[in-house]
Amino acid sequence: MAFTHSCDPHVNMADVEVAKSLSGLLSGIAQMVYYNKSEITEELLKNELYPEMPQEEFKVLFEKMKGLIKSIATADMDHAQLEAFLTAQTKRHGGGGLSAEQAAALSRFWKSQRVRVRESLLAQHRWEPTLRGLSWRVDLQTGDSHGNADHRGPVALMELELGRAGQDSEFLCLEFDETKVNQVLKKMADIQESIDRIVQRT
Repeated sequence: MAFTHSCDPHVNMADVEVAKSLSGLLSGIAQMVYYNKSEITEELLKNELYPEMPQEEFKVLFEKMKGLIKSIATADMDHAQLEAFLTAQTKRHGGGGLSAEQAAALSRFWKSQRVRVRESLLAQHRWEPTLRGLSWRVDLQTGDSHGNADHRGPVALMELELGRAGQDSEFLCLEFDETKVNQVLKKMADIQESIDRIVQRT
């Protein structure tokens, strides 16, 4: 995460370094948890950002910041919700509370990373493979695979295009006679009815 130094000569450089380290820590946690950057580790963040801090103290800070980011991300907080949440955290007594510097760093982090974190969460919870396309046609079958003419009649042939993120599509071909088509339509009607009930309640 980029950080710009202030040109104000009255700014305490120690405060600048604290803010810079916190921003780096939050960015690193996001890369570990949401962006699948396996090269970013807790040990790396400790050595790069807090080399002088005792290991146990860093562990507490790391877990606290990770927990707060997860709470904010899971709720997908907007600006008002975030400010209320951070204000409540700063008022907590004991080691679980936030300092003003930590609250400010979290606010800056979420403002810049909210969209990207949300996209990552959606991708992580999406069922795969997903349906990319569907095509169908109706054929007149003259008999079954064994040449039995008693099975002749129209059949629906459906091709589903399935795929996982970053991979080529796979195709699944299905065949339905009239009875199977009616069964599928009944199931789809049940699904639509359930969706309508949910929409009406909301």
